[in-house]
Amino acid sequence: MRTGVGLVRYLGPAQVSDLVLQVRPEIVLQDGRAQAWVVGSGVPVDDQEQAARINRVVAEKNLVVVDAGALQIVDFENCIATCVLTPHAGEAAALLDSLGKTIARAEIEADPIAAAILISKLTGQLTVLKGNRTVIAQGERSYQFDSAPAVLATAGSGDVLAGIIGAMLAGNAQDIASGESDLFDVVKAAITLQAKAAELAAKNSTVVALDIAEAVGRVIANS
Repeated sequence: MRTGVGLVRYLGPAQVSDLVLQVRPEIVLQDGRAQAWVVGSGVPVDDQEQAARINRVVAEKNLVVVDAGALQIVDFENCIATCVLTPHAGEAAALLDSLGKTIARAEIEADPIAAAILISKLTGQLTVLKGNRTVIAQGERSYQFDSAPAVLATAGSGDVLAGIIGAMLAGNAQDIASGESDLFDVVKAAITLQAKAAELAAKNSTVVALDIAEAVGRVIANS
């Protein structure tokens, strides 16, 4: 919400929906039009109901951030959506294994650029390989960030990043579709925004993931 996105929908289990409303009563718990989707955070790989929903989303011309459990749920052969994949090294190893390429987590961590490029080529999608030095890859094109703020190792920071990317995709959806904005550059800006928010949040207290999310608005206001 702190990115300035106009409306956020949540579609998921009723129990989680109740918790979401307790924290963010402005969130809409109904299906409807969306400029971008974020799928997979907190979703078990074997959740068949959620898997069916996710594959319906990627089977249409949507902008979709594919995170966590959804990385092994999405049927990339039948994926029409423009996706941004956001695995960490362990999830990348599992995804590659599901795609017929067995690469150990240690190998991925040793050469994240090669791993991100390989995932992007195999899936046909832009890939963000999260780590100490996060990598973006889109085909042969790649970019590696400098060392991330230490607070980004906190649990849930990956979910925050997925949300920030989703919000920025939504905000730039029309320009991405027309070619006026480059998907790679939009995602790069989202990762930079999260890093700045993490640094800002860390100035005042011990940081948890929601602190990073709350700091996003202040980073935008000061930019």
